[in-house]
Amino acid sequence: MAIRGIPSAREMTMEEFKEWLKQFDVDGDGRISRAELREAIRRRGGWFTTLRAGRAVRRADRDNSGFIDDAEVENLVAFAKKDLGMRISAW
Repeated sequence: MAIRGIPSAREMTMEEFKEWLKQFDVDGDGRISRAELREAIRRRGGWFTTLRAGRAVRRADRDNSGFIDDAEVENLVAFAKKDLGMRISAW
């Protein structure tokens, strides 16, 4: 399965992950909402996207704003690795 040009077996850097995630920021506010994350998971081929997106936002959203901003994206990486099977490296 591919993520818009990025094969799933390939390891992504943190910057590549952020760029991939940015394409789902439909309102352009620099934050990822639950609905935007649900679409990202759906495009990745995931099931139960509403539940997974809700769980991911609760885990990653440290300031309880309901959005994942740049400072919280790193918190989302653990979810992406475990629940979505993505391979993401720190560099």
